[in-house]
Amino acid sequence: MALDKESFDILLPTLQRFIQERLVPAENYLEEHDDVPADIVEDMKEMGLFGLSIPEEFGGIGLSMSQEVQVAYEIGRTSLAFRSVFGTNVGIGSQGILMDGTPEQKASILPKVASGELIMSFALTEPDAGSDAASLKTRADLDGDHYVLNGTKRYITNAPRAGAFTLMARTGGPGAGGVSSFIVPSDLPGIKLGKTDKKMGQRGTKTCDVILENVRVPAANIIGGVPGQGFKTAMKVLDRGRLHISAVSCGMAHRIIEEATAYARDRKQFGKSIGEFQLIQAMLADSQAELLAGWALVQDVAQRFDGKPAHVSDPDVSMRVSCAKLFCTEMVGRVADRGVQVHGGAGYINEYPVERFYRDVRLLRLYEGTTQIQQLIIGRELLRQAS
Repeated sequence: MALDKESFDILLPTLQRFIQERLVPAENYLEEHDDVPADIVEDMKEMGLFGLSIPEEFGGIGLSMSQEVQVAYEIGRTSLAFRSVFGTNVGIGSQGILMDGTPEQKASILPKVASGELIMSFALTEPDAGSDAASLKTRADLDGDHYVLNGTKRYITNAPRAGAFTLMARTGGPGAGGVSSFIVPSDLPGIKLGKTDKKMGQRGTKTCDVILENVRVPAANIIGGVPGQGFKTAMKVLDRGRLHISAVSCGMAHRIIEEATAYARDRKQFGKSIGEFQLIQAMLADSQAELLAGWALVQDVAQRFDGKPAHVSDPDVSMRVSCAKLFCTEMVGRVADRGVQVHGGAGYINEYPVERFYRDVRLLRLYEGTTQIQQLIIGRELLRQAS
């Protein structure tokens, strides 16, 4: 699956102009009002951003992974909340249906997702199950031709906007084999949303608890129609999502370096611009070198992802995805820290973009699998390959 080169060569510059002319100027509004303007959301829909990763047969653009990371890099160069609006549709909210859904599920859900008519959220994390996803407690008990769901999901991105959830619940015994993945419309009786979370950064993104009390979901809504496959589906979905976040991290590092370099050029101390001081240059140089290393890694792994059979897990590719997620999200944290340092006291003031970017990027090391989970994946695969 890939968009033809001619069309992609039109899409990317169009997106770059949209970011520079529409999104960057709206960053201050976003920070002040904690919301993405509705007209920008509509523009995103018209551009097809909600269907970047969904095949053309279902109304999407159908980007390859190598193309998607280029788009993610560009969208990473502005406030991360803009990407969050369509991020779950492109990634974890829809990919489980695309990879493992029945033909009927794909035909009924994916066109609405691609157009932005339907916002999908990925509901896996719980109050007592985050990194240890196989221990989730939300129950789904069979009652005739329906399952009855009870439990609480936590920190669910886009839950306040969602029309449906890709939701993991336990249909069987303990462990990963007892988990199934459901398509759960958000308007079903018994679904309640908690208050919107107040977060350290990423203002404009919407996360909250999803509370399920005797929610009846048709058995036909199990993704793929087979119980017990939910954990496997979730892990396959996360590979693509982690690579996407790695590219976003690189794009944000690019933006922070731009901001820091411009400030270093213009800010005067001791009779000259601070950019002339070698210690300032060293911070900029370290950031640029790490960005280029991370971006090269992302592009290499994306090509490997595209080279494996579609919708089939490859442990070596998954390990490399985790390497990219680990390195790039940690890298952008270091770049953001240096960006604030280059700005000096001004970097701690909300008037400057690096202050909010510093807060925004901290989350990248947590969602889609923490840095420590990536380390475990990498280490285990290396030991497996050595045996």
